[in-house]
Amino acid sequence: MNMTGHYEQDDLALFAMQLLSADEASAISNHIEQCDDCRRELAAIQGDLAIYAHTADLHSPPALARERLMQQVAREKKVVPITRTPIAEVPAKPATEYQAPTNNSFMRSYSEESTEASRGFASKLLPWAGWAVAAGLAVTTASLYRDRNDLRTTIASEAGKTARLTEEAAAARQVLDILNDSTATRVTLQTPQSKPVPQGRITYVAEKGSLLFLASNMEPLLPHKTYELWLIPADGRDPIPAGTFQPDARGNASVILPSLPKGIEARTFGITIEDESGATTPTMPIIMAGAAT
Repeated sequence: MNMTGHYEQDDLALFAMQLLSADEASAISNHIEQCDDCRRELAAIQGDLAIYAHTADLHSPPALARERLMQQVAREKKVVPITRTPIAEVPAKPATEYQAPTNNSFMRSYSEESTEASRGFASKLLPWAGWAVAAGLAVTTASLYRDRNDLRTTIASEAGKTARLTEEAAAARQVLDILNDSTATRVTLQTPQSKPVPQGRITYVAEKGSLLFLASNMEPLLPHKTYELWLIPADGRDPIPAGTFQPDARGNASVILPSLPKGIEARTFGITIEDESGATTPTMPIIMAGAAT
């Protein structure tokens, strides 16, 4: 404890590091409960120790090393008195002989006081210099660690992009090789028709009134129904019935030489669905039609 009634920073640092004896630690503990200044100083020291602890691996010191450290601290805390050499009295000289007073004692005293002051300053500065260097190294190490991780992340990202581009280039080369291969088999696919399309072909001679009709893929009809073929004249007369027919199981049907008047020019032929006895007038709609050419 110093003259102001407060503990030195060295004592508080040793207390924070638990390097004091039980009696000394108890005395400081009792003091800081009553002293706000020492309590704030101890909190600052403990904060510095916590920062340093996060940047270094913690190991318990060996018992022998701890004992040697305590002995060294005990020696450093002792005040070594400085022996001053008394200034010898200078005998009086005759008035006729003047001799300048010597200043060796003054210089020696000044030197000793300077040495003592320097030692005191060094004893206060050295314990904290190590913590300052350690804190600086911790900040530098953390910065380097962050930079290393950022660099690793960037390298990994670039490596992933390079691998992706390499795979895409290889796939593109493979596609070009297939397209340019002369031995490749080329097939065109299309949707198959669900049902064949009904078709009818007519051969007609108007001058003779002769007609041949062949149909395929015709749909089967309901009972009592039939298909009927119609000739629609070019001169605008009413449609003329050209025969009825029923498709077989394969959808094939025909009308051969129906009874038709001669000399009727045809404009269109059509097919309707009628009752099984047929009709004289088409029942709409016309389901199939074809113009005469």
